[in-house]
Amino acid sequence: MAAQRGVLFQEKVSRMLSKQHGRPVLKPNKPLVLKDEVANRRVKRGGASCVTEISVLMACWKQNSFVESVCSAETKAFYSCVDEAQAAKKNTSELSAMQGERLPPKQATLLLKRFPNLRTEI
Repeated sequence: MAAQRGVLFQEKVSRMLSKQHGRPVLKPNKPLVLKDEVANRRVKRGGASCVTEISVLMACWKQNSFVESVCSAETKAFYSCVDEAQAAKKNTSELSAMQGERLPPKQATLLLKRFPNLRTEI
């Protein structure tokens, strides 16, 4: 079904570009080919983790005039949360590498330059 739509779309574009009726209906101002690079955008980062733990730790410090020995339980909870978050991030990065999600822009550009598109129009 999708292939049939693609063929119909290609036929429509070629009809619009043809000079059968005198002049072309559609005159592109740029070549109708894909570039061999993608925009170099930043990859979206994940949300902040352990926000509640650090806010509890900072509140404890403020209440106790920044004496660290009094807030040892909160400090331990914060560090354990950070360790869990780092382990979870490592596991998800390994899984995403195995599943093949989106490529970062630099890798996509590298692959497109290695295997360039045809430079002829439709």
